[in-house]
Amino acid sequence: MAQAIDERTARRVARTDSRVQRRRRQILDAATEVMSRTGFHATAMQAVADRAGISVGLIYQYFGNKDDLLLAVIVDILEDFRDQVPAAITAAGDDPVRRFEAGFRICCQVVDAKRHAVNLTYRESHTLSPAGLERIKQLELETVEPIRLAFREGVATGVFRDVDSRLVVQNLLLVAHVWALKHWHVAQFVTLEQYVEQELSLLLASVRVR
Repeated sequence: MAQAIDERTARRVARTDSRVQRRRRQILDAATEVMSRTGFHATAMQAVADRAGISVGLIYQYFGNKDDLLLAVIVDILEDFRDQVPAAITAAGDDPVRRFEAGFRICCQVVDAKRHAVNLTYRESHTLSPAGLERIKQLELETVEPIRLAFREGVATGVFRDVDSRLVVQNLLLVAHVWALKHWHVAQFVTLEQYVEQELSLLLASVRVR
């Protein structure tokens, strides 16, 4: 009997967690769309609620204020990087070049999935509190660390030049972000996969030992 009750409790908690995650996703997507269209300062919480199809009061159950909501939109992207980049690199095997390639490829895929949020980050992150800015800086460093380590592995095995790995991964991340920042132009002549392959060719040419 006790085991049956525990199982029912566990299922109920899982359903609650699932509803919470779906509601958060709904609010974040609506906030990204509205803030991208009107700008952070001109965005009213009522407009976000209307776009999400919920009440303003429900938004405040999840986010304390508009600043918290903007921070959550930005953190959401960085958490995708943090979760997906290590998995992609691990799946690529032991070859440092393949691992480096996998890191860049998944970065571009995350950016593609969150293009509007990436653009919003560049436009509005300066409005965050000092604590909020520090949080996203730390998260960004975490997101590129697996790629930096893959590059250092390549240096150690002699396939990559011994240049500052911090600069390499920052360049890689900026190139990935360009898919969002210049999507209006770049997407007119290349697909995402073509962009990834051609930019990888350029990146690798700059760091591989000749």
